[in-house]
Amino acid sequence: MKTKILVVDDEADLELLIKQKFRRKIRENVYEFVFASNGQEALDTVRTHPDLDIILSDINMPVMDGLTLLSKMPEANPIIKTVMVSAYGDMENIRTAMNRGAFDFVCKPVDFQDLELTMEKTAQQVRQLRETLQAIQENNILRMYVDETVLNFMGRPGFENKLMASETVEATVAFIDICGFTSLSEVLPPANIVSMLNTYFDQMVKEIIAQGGYVDKFMGDAVMAVFRGEYHLDRAMDAALAARAVVQANQDTLPDGQPYHPQVSIGINTGEMVSGNIGSASLKRLDYTVIGDTVNVSQRLQSAALPGQIIITEATYQRVKESFQCRPIKEVTLKNKAQPVMIYEVVA
Repeated sequence: MKTKILVVDDEADLELLIKQKFRRKIRENVYEFVFASNGQEALDTVRTHPDLDIILSDINMPVMDGLTLLSKMPEANPIIKTVMVSAYGDMENIRTAMNRGAFDFVCKPVDFQDLELTMEKTAQQVRQLRETLQAIQENNILRMYVDETVLNFMGRPGFENKLMASETVEATVAFIDICGFTSLSEVLPPANIVSMLNTYFDQMVKEIIAQGGYVDKFMGDAVMAVFRGEYHLDRAMDAALAARAVVQANQDTLPDGQPYHPQVSIGINTGEMVSGNIGSASLKRLDYTVIGDTVNVSQRLQSAALPGQIIITEATYQRVKESFQCRPIKEVTLKNKAQPVMIYEVVA
């Protein structure tokens, strides 16, 4: 990896000397040197060359000296590391330089072998700093795509050895679908569709999080949410009621001027399910999710729900009938289920 170095010195022959001493490394594209004759010129160069790694700066220069340049570097570019190269190697100047942020101090006359070692050490520090900043940025981006539950799982000691491990948990799953969005996409521009969908998703997610649930995945115009821990069923019901209310309170306008009132259909089911990473370790594509009959039934209940309905099974109804107002609908045959299932609508 090439190291880009700014040399700041008012000695006219220094540029030629640097190019002679490091001609092989320059030819091999290991080093690239840029030159400035004073601190002000160096600051201007820093602003036009954000990919600089190291500054080698003298202290005594016209217009702006090296110590003043040091004090301005954190604002100009905090990544670049500065090594002072000066004949003023007394303790006072060294201490001042280090206190103002110098990475190291090399005294003139320059021992170029020592200078190269210092440059390599400094370049390594800059590379590590850039890698750390990149990791932080990538982590922040990752948090936008990956649920906190997954990140917590990744933070466990030895999680790499448990990637394909799974556990059976008692939890509640809710599928929330925005009704009629497929047909709506036929009459609205894609940008409008994405904007509306993101707005509705954000509203639903806030209600899910408020009840201690987490979003397992977004599937087209639907959300799969999982609730675990104490009172997971009650919290899922509260989240579903709140998500329905907040989404259906929206009013948008279609291109023909007609109002659009979004509605959701929701299926909720509770019971045992398997939690873990599903996918291919060889492909390095895994999905931290829950699977099982309980999850499948929840999705099929959502498919059976009409716009505005929250549907549960009779078994779930028996667990919540004292806390939530529900009404029986009818017996339905769910996909891949041999026996009909009595379903209930959650009213409030």
